[in-house]
Amino acid sequence: MLEQESVFKRTEVEGEIISDRVYNLAIGVVLAWGFWVNYYMIKTIPIEAIQSVSPWLLLIGYFVSCFAGIMIFTRSDNPTVSFLGYNLVVIPMGIIISPFVHSFDPQIVERAFLATGLVTTIMVILGTAYPAFFFKIAGALFWALLSVIVVELFMAFVLGYSASFIDWIVVAIFCGYIGYDWARANSIPKTLDNAVDSAASLYIDIINLFIRILSIMGRRD
Repeated sequence: MLEQESVFKRTEVEGEIISDRVYNLAIGVVLAWGFWVNYYMIKTIPIEAIQSVSPWLLLIGYFVSCFAGIMIFTRSDNPTVSFLGYNLVVIPMGIIISPFVHSFDPQIVERAFLATGLVTTIMVILGTAYPAFFFKIAGALFWALLSVIVVELFMAFVLGYSASFIDWIVVAIFCGYIGYDWARANSIPKTLDNAVDSAASLYIDIINLFIRILSIMGRRD
C-alpha cells in the first residue's frame, strides 16, 4: 500500500495541530463522504452504462485513477489537495463495485453494510486499546495479503474457479488492517491533512472488508 510508506511515517508537523476530538471527527466525516459518494453512484448510475464499457478499459481507468489519487494524497500537505486525491480513489471504486453490489438482494447488502460498520467499530476500539499489538502484526498482514492476492489470481486465471474460504481470510486480514491503520492514524501529528490521509487509508480497508462480507453473506443466502 503506497499510502502506508509516506503518510504514517510523518513526524514533522505540517499545518496546525487540532484536538483529538476534531481529528477523529475529521476522519469520520471524510470516510462518511466517501461512502455516501459510493452509495449515490450505485443508486444513480445505470448498470447498463457501466457494462457497456470494456472491462479492460474500466480496470485500466480504475488503477490509473486510484494510483494518481494515492500519489496525490500521500505527497500533499494540503488537506484540500489530499481530499481531491481521496476522491480519485473513491469515484472509480464506486464504478467498479456498483455491478457487484447490484447482483445481490438489497436486504443482503444492508446486512453486509451493518456488519461492516460493527466490525469496523470493534477494530477501531481494539486499535485504540492495543496499538502495540497491531504494530507488531503489520508485517504479517502485508505478507498474508500479498499471498492471498497471488493465490486468488492463480485460482481464477489458471484453475478457473475461486474458493469461498479466501473471503474469510481476506476479512481477517482487513480487520487487522483497520486496527493497524487506526493505531497509526493516532500515532502521527494530528493535523487536518493527516486526518484526510488516514481516512483515505481506512476507506480502502473498509471497502475491501465490505466487499468480502457481502460476498460471504450472498453465498450463504
